[in-house]
Amino acid sequence: MLQILKNLFGSGNTPDFAELRKNGAQIIDVRTRGEYKGGHIKGSINIPLDELRNSFSKIAKDKPVITCCASGMRSASAKGILTSAGYGQVYNGGGWASLQNRLNA
Repeated sequence: MLQILKNLFGSGNTPDFAELRKNGAQIIDVRTRGEYKGGHIKGSINIPLDELRNSFSKIAKDKPVITCCASGMRSASAKGILTSAGYGQVYNGGGWASLQNRLNA
């Protein structure tokens, strides 16, 4: 059970999100369109979680992917969906505001 949680939420080693972004990582914001309109990371792509499985064509498989949402729960689910679909480098960025701060640090 612990390993399943680690795989879903990350093992505790926080990646360098700023470095990932410099190297071309895509930021996928899985909040609703309304939430996204209320504020988001510049350059992020809004694909609501319930539309993710039908939107793989919008996400390059050859680049890292950072998922984000409001708190980290939906982005963890999105990470699992993308990983299951064959995306190799997927990172749960957690809440978008927190991720934005880490990208600008």
